[in-house]
Amino acid sequence: MSVNLLNTINSPTDLRKLEEAQLPQLAQELRDFIIGIVAVKEGHLGASLGVVELTIALHYIFNTPDDLLIWDVGHQAYGHKILTERRAIFHTNRQLNGISGFPKRSESVYDAFGVGHSSTSISAALGMAIASNLKGDFEKHHIAVIGDASIASGMAFEGLNHAGVTDANLLVILNDNAIGIDPSVGALKNYLTAVKEGKNPRKNNMIKSLNFDYFGPIDGNDIFAVIKELKRLQKIKGPKFLHLITTKGKGLQQAEEDQVKYHAPGKFDAITGEIHVKSEENLPPKYQDVFGLTLLDLAKANEKIIGITPAMPSGSSLKFMMDEIPERAFDVGIAEQHAVTLSAGMATQGMIVFCNIYSTFLQRAYDQVIHDVAIQDLPVIFCLDRAGLVGEDGATHHGVFDLAYLRCIPNIIIYSPLNEIALRNILFTAQLGLQHPIAIRYPRGRGQITDWQKPYEKIEIGKANCLKAGSNVAILSNGTIGNNVTLALAEMNNPEEFAHYDFAFVKPLDENSLHTIFSKFQNIITIEDGVIKGGFGTTIVEFATKNNYKSSIKILGIPDEFIDQGTVEELQQYCKLDVSSLITEFLSY
Repeated sequence: MSVNLLNTINSPTDLRKLEEAQLPQLAQELRDFIIGIVAVKEGHLGASLGVVELTIALHYIFNTPDDLLIWDVGHQAYGHKILTERRAIFHTNRQLNGISGFPKRSESVYDAFGVGHSSTSISAALGMAIASNLKGDFEKHHIAVIGDASIASGMAFEGLNHAGVTDANLLVILNDNAIGIDPSVGALKNYLTAVKEGKNPRKNNMIKSLNFDYFGPIDGNDIFAVIKELKRLQKIKGPKFLHLITTKGKGLQQAEEDQVKYHAPGKFDAITGEIHVKSEENLPPKYQDVFGLTLLDLAKANEKIIGITPAMPSGSSLKFMMDEIPERAFDVGIAEQHAVTLSAGMATQGMIVFCNIYSTFLQRAYDQVIHDVAIQDLPVIFCLDRAGLVGEDGATHHGVFDLAYLRCIPNIIIYSPLNEIALRNILFTAQLGLQHPIAIRYPRGRGQITDWQKPYEKIEIGKANCLKAGSNVAILSNGTIGNNVTLALAEMNNPEEFAHYDFAFVKPLDENSLHTIFSKFQNIITIEDGVIKGGFGTTIVEFATKNNYKSSIKILGIPDEFIDQGTVEELQQYCKLDVSSLITEFLSY
């Protein structure tokens, strides 16, 4: 019986002691290890399985961590983590107080750059390479591993454009599997497909035209071929580009056949690959599905409605509209800036544009929101999925900054629905015609209401609602976190002391209701699932100061720090936004 090689490897130093002929066995063991852990603990599966051979080869050939290795996005870095001193703790991946699901500099010297969003690797690696040259180190290698979906992003091209006029010792490795989270789209994808099929002669190679030495395409799942090529490239100076063809989900048949579903499949059987499906009967819908199904319904009745998403049609549920009305629903790839300005352009022509972007991804298009939408006061409808705490993806993905970074922009309306019905109604209201852009922010996961497909009702813009009367303390909540308030009050012995108001609109603010509230209550509590600095609570304090109200105001929300990974429930408890913490907080008043 052969020795389990993976159990003998704690670092790349151990890996380099193996014979090259042993590496296919190690690759199989590494695949099995990833499958075994992710099947039970959940996480990103397909991307890491596809780059097992590449991961081993990189650490086998290059002198990491002295040579600097950067994984774009980081979905594919599980094998990297396991081989770099974290095998024994990999079962804590994406859990509270465990290791991050993405490369993170504070976690390991082998994680050369923190990632989580796409298309940053080339710029970061180039910056490191230029710095090495300035320090007189011309032998150090700087490697960026980027996928075919990520390299289509503008930032990746900005990095390539700069790198091509330098003598930086940079190796860009294109992990080409024709899919990101959803299938890759666009003209570049078609170009790469033609290259793989031998239809583009090298003299027309666009990478070579950017002054890179281009090599490939080669089979990225053939470990011997990859090692041979890396050894050769190790001796070549300057900017280099290696094109690898890999199979996402490699080694697990179901993951190869359904690459979208097995990107992050949840819990599954490690032997058969069968996903453990939870019964969804009588469960409330996911907010993303409320958005997607409502938009499809509205678009069928209103031919001016357009749907746009940057590379997240499945995650955002724009897929429903793309399947039925493909001519009016667009996946523009990982190009958030383009998505926003494309929406603005369409809005100038009278189209009703729903620009659906994850909250943290809109951060990447902040200038476009201001310059191309808000200044021109174009009524683009931003639908910000994954607002608030999102759980196991951690600091790079928590949508906790949007209230603060949008609130300071003139002209924009900001709305956070309390529940699925409110989300449905604001989508209906927005497509009736607004005079300003609007940001509608809603969380990841399921809501509270199973019977949500009720007749549409128009929402009055800027109006707050009193959910419960009270005598002593006024609780002002924004968004779905208000449901925690309702539950907390239901469990208290003296709920009659507490009034509860739903301030779904942060902008415009219902100042009439606030005057009434501040005239009646000396004690005010604000609650939000965004950062306290500059958020909803700050808005209320600004109102009180402006109008010389002396009420005591307590702000509850996300503290001034980056929140790591954990379940939403665990993180709400940490931020004191869970039901038990709220009861304690209310009783202190």
